[in-house]
Amino acid sequence: MSALPHELLPDNATVDTNGSLCIAGCNVLALAQEFGTPLFVYDEDHIRIRCRQAREAFLGSVAYASKAFLCLAMAKLICEEGLDIDVATGGELHVALTAGVPAARIVMHGNNKSTSELAVAVNAGVGRIVVDSFDELNRLKALGRSTEHRPKVLLRITPGVEAHTHEYVTTGVDDTKFGFTVSSGLADAAIQRTNELDAVELVGLHAHIGSQVFELRSFQRAVEVVARFAEPYGLSELSLGGGLGVAYVEGESAPSIGEWADAIAVACAKVGFNTPVSVEPGRALVAAAAITLYEVGTIKELDGIRTYVAVDGGMSDNPRPVLYGSGYETFLPRALNSKRNKQVRVVGKHCESGDLLVREGRVPGDIAVGDILATPVTGAYGHSMGSNYNKVLRPAVVFVRQGDARVVVRRESYQDLLRNDL
Repeated sequence: MSALPHELLPDNATVDTNGSLCIAGCNVLALAQEFGTPLFVYDEDHIRIRCRQAREAFLGSVAYASKAFLCLAMAKLICEEGLDIDVATGGELHVALTAGVPAARIVMHGNNKSTSELAVAVNAGVGRIVVDSFDELNRLKALGRSTEHRPKVLLRITPGVEAHTHEYVTTGVDDTKFGFTVSSGLADAAIQRTNELDAVELVGLHAHIGSQVFELRSFQRAVEVVARFAEPYGLSELSLGGGLGVAYVEGESAPSIGEWADAIAVACAKVGFNTPVSVEPGRALVAAAAITLYEVGTIKELDGIRTYVAVDGGMSDNPRPVLYGSGYETFLPRALNSKRNKQVRVVGKHCESGDLLVREGRVPGDIAVGDILATPVTGAYGHSMGSNYNKVLRPAVVFVRQGDARVVVRRESYQDLLRNDL
C-alpha cells in the first residue's frame, strides 16, 4: 500500500523533518490546533498560478466559475489576477460586487434568473448576461422599459454533445434544463427573438457541455457544432464555459489548462473559427489548491466486514461523495510519506448511513482517535455546496501563503444557527 501521491497535494506542499505535511510553509497540524476542525486549507499561490496559466493559455477572456468556491477573499484574488468572474445567482452577484469586482468583469449566469436578479445585474452594468430561456428574454424586455442600461447578452445554446461525465453534471446534451437546443431549432428561434428586442444587444453564444470532463475531444466537438451554428449569424463572441476535470484519486490523470486551450485552438482552426474563445474554469483553478482537515472521533472495527473511521465533519462540508459517488483519497498529515496499509471507510457525524466522505480509503495502520485526518483536492464544491444539516456548523476556511495563515471565512457559531429564526 503506497503513501499518498504528492501530485494530489497543493503546489506548495512539503514535508517537515518530523514527516508532517506543511502547505506554503504552514504545518497543517498546527493549523488544525489553532483554527479547529473541520478546516479547509487553501494554498493561495496555487490558485494564483492556475489563474495566470488560464489567462496566458486563452486569448479570449477567462472568467472564474464562482460556484466552485466563493467568498470575499476569493473574489478579490480573482480580480487581482486579471480574471473575470461568473455568477449564477443574486447571492453570488452580491458577493462579487461587495468584494469590489467591477461589474463590467462579471458574467451573469442562471437557468431561472428572477426579474429582481436581472434588474440588479442590468442596473449594476454587468459585462454579460447569459440568456437561458425565452421567459428570460421576456423579463429583459420588460426591464428595458425601466432601466437606462442595454445589457450585452450571450445566448446559451445546447450543442448536443455527450461529455462522458456523471449525469447530474452533464449539461450539453439535448435533454437538459439549460439553454436553447440546436437540433430542435430553438437556438435559431432564440437568436431571431433576441435580435428583435431593443432591450438587449446580442453579442455572442455560450455553450457548456458539463463538469469534470476529461476527454478533450468532447470540447472539440462542441466547438465544431457551435462554430457551424454561429457562422451565418456573424456573432463576435463565443464562450465554451468550463468543465475541465481534475484528478481526485491515485492513478487518475487530467489534461492541463494548457492542453485544454491547445485542443480548443485546434478545433477552432479546423472549422475556420478565428474569434478568440473565452472560457469559465472553476474546478480546474481551485480544486487541488485545498485539503480538508478533520479530527478522528471514533474508530469502529467490524471483524470480517470493514473498519469505520468517523470524523467531525461529513456530508455537510463535502456532499460530493453522496451526490455523485465521488472518490477521494485520505491520509494522516502527521505521517505524509507513510504507507497507507489499512483499509477504512471514512464517515461523518450525520444521522445518515449514506454520510460518507471516502468509501474505500487507506490510512497508516496506527491511526488513532484524536488523529488529524485529511482529504486532498477539496477546493471545489465542498465548502460552496455545504449545509447545516443536523445543525452542524460550517467550517472555517484558511488561506496560507509564504508561512502566513489568514482566516477568510470564519467558523460558524451556534448563535449563527439562530440568526434567521423568529
